[in-house]
Amino acid sequence: MNLKAKIKRLLMQIADIFRKKEITYLSIKHVEPTKLLENRVALITGGGSGIGKAIAKSFAESGAIVIIAGRNEEKLIKAKKEIGGGNVYTLQLDTTDIPCLSNKIKEAEQLLGGRTIDILINNAGVSGGEISTTNEIEFDKIINTNIKGTFFMSKYFGEYMRDRGIKGNILNIASSSSLRPATSAYNISKWGIRGFTIGLARLLAPHGITVNGIAPGPTATPMMMKNNEKNMAKPNSLIKRWILPEEIANMAVFLVSDMGKSIVGDIVYMTGGAGNVSNEDISYNF
Repeated sequence: MNLKAKIKRLLMQIADIFRKKEITYLSIKHVEPTKLLENRVALITGGGSGIGKAIAKSFAESGAIVIIAGRNEEKLIKAKKEIGGGNVYTLQLDTTDIPCLSNKIKEAEQLLGGRTIDILINNAGVSGGEISTTNEIEFDKIINTNIKGTFFMSKYFGEYMRDRGIKGNILNIASSSSLRPATSAYNISKWGIRGFTIGLARLLAPHGITVNGIAPGPTATPMMMKNNEKNMAKPNSLIKRWILPEEIANMAVFLVSDMGKSIVGDIVYMTGGAGNVSNEDISYNF
């Protein structure tokens, strides 16, 4: 067998191995470092991992000062190191601790030496709560985090911006679940985020505050890929793969930048077809 034939055979063997393991390699375009968000300051809840961390990184690379907020201080410190740069701060924050939220916004401002914040990303969230298996404690945890926390973060942040005459953005991380039959506490909470985004946009637009949402489909985050799964293939998805947090982050940069000013009260569905085209990628059992 000549060298050319051996190389061809080897390549076929490698391709066969990849096929059997269903390994999917993606080439995702990232927002290139720009000044698109220069002089902007963003507070991102749930910023220690997953979509929140990806948004923080893209924001920082686009010139923004970023505060990543979450309950786990150790995770926040690790995320800050991974994001890099001197324009990233951490804030320990539990969005379900409602009486403390107003003071936490002040604390965030103090981190910046009094500089004001003009972007809020409501990203903190938990999944689960299927009606066939959930209990009241789990139900309350999901609703309190995903709906109650988002509601009051938006209330206090909206008041903070309005009272200071800050023109800025609130961006809610919704979900393709807001388009599905609501069979879980998580689905119900995301239906709520969908409606709240519209209502909040109507309330705050007259004050120069733009509210929108992004609804990801199944995304490769620690919350979704709980078994440290590395395979990006997702055969029951219309696009046959998981969505990457970086893809969501790209859209977030656009929506809060000056390029997205005419988008008001909308939700951008980045679902890979889940929810808006097909519901068959998950099972429905009672």
